[in-house]
Amino acid sequence: MFYDYLKIYVKAGDGGNGCVAFRREKYVPFGGPAGGDGGRGGHVILRADPGLRTLVDFHFQRHFKAERGGHGEGKERHGKNGADLILRVPVGTVVRDAATGRVLADLVAPGQEVVVARGGRGGRGNARFATPTERAPRFAEKGEPGEERWLELELKLLADVGLVGFPNAGKSTILSRVSSARPKIADYPFTTLEPCLGVVRVGEGESFVLADIPGLIEGAHTGAGLGHKFLRHIERTRLLIHVVDMGGTGGRDPVADFAAVNRELALYNEELARRPQVVAANKMDLPDAEANLERFRAAAAGYEIFPVSAVTGAGLDQLMFRVAALLRELPPPPLSVPTEAHTVVAPVRVRVENGVFVVESEAVARRVAMFDLENPEAVRRLQDYLVRAGVDAALRAAGVKAGDTVRVGNATFEWVEGKN
Repeated sequence: MFYDYLKIYVKAGDGGNGCVAFRREKYVPFGGPAGGDGGRGGHVILRADPGLRTLVDFHFQRHFKAERGGHGEGKERHGKNGADLILRVPVGTVVRDAATGRVLADLVAPGQEVVVARGGRGGRGNARFATPTERAPRFAEKGEPGEERWLELELKLLADVGLVGFPNAGKSTILSRVSSARPKIADYPFTTLEPCLGVVRVGEGESFVLADIPGLIEGAHTGAGLGHKFLRHIERTRLLIHVVDMGGTGGRDPVADFAAVNRELALYNEELARRPQVVAANKMDLPDAEANLERFRAAAAGYEIFPVSAVTGAGLDQLMFRVAALLRELPPPPLSVPTEAHTVVAPVRVRVENGVFVVESEAVARRVAMFDLENPEAVRRLQDYLVRAGVDAALRAAGVKAGDTVRVGNATFEWVEGKN
């Protein structure tokens, strides 16, 4: 089966916990704290693999989790970093955050990688918190939780030219004639059920990739027929070959078919409608083709029209040579790569939900998760952090009082008036 769109869940590894330990060595008085740091959690990485053609592997497994970092140990021994989890995807895969729709990457080069979920930092051991005034801290950080998210994976084939047209217009036959591809060919509509690629060689050292897309019918942009599922695969093409049945098979009208397909392209994506097109006036071996061609030329003024016969091969060489010449002049279409932007630190916001003061800040939530709320020293340090991060001021502005419940991420605690 050809899978070109799937959702998957990824979870990076949590950071390892820092260690609370003290040196106990002979002849070393007041050895001091010796707890090591935890290791970093493993990242989840997507890598473009030219050996893959579809997203079928993700159909059977959709949840992925990287290894967590090792915990710190005594004698200032650090925990090992968690192993990164590398998921292979086909070249041409667009990666989006399912929650926001933001494009994270457009993997168009073999071996290209993107980190889609970053592993959590390892917690610091108590040796890192020793100061001249606090020589024996009994506090260590917990590991930071790894990032987790749902991703949308959308495969867009990397082809230079796309064949478009109504079902049974002869697209698959043309592809089989000009390349070594062997798509299914039959005399009934929707023979082509999935995109098919072929390499067309037009001269010494010159070639291009041609994609056969399942036929379009009127209403395809709304889900009618099969072609709407695969229109994404011609978004990367630089040129379209519009195959039109000049024989009027089954009572079809070439002029009406040509207008209908172009209308569907525009309704799906206006950029596709503006993509350069040449017309393959196919089935010129049929009796009514010449008469229909004259009428079609008048209706499609401004388009380059090539009379061809996919059955006999007549006219296909001229068409392919012209396509190759046009490709030398056309730039590649723009890719869906996100624009780099400066990171903006969002202000801390507080909302009241059923009497609970909820702090809305992902950065604060990830930091709070690293504090052990059962440790009095950790709680004291958490209070200092909340003041520095502006959470204390935001809560007071929202009207928090002693005894109120405050929730930050997965942590819930009671607000206590003190030095806050």
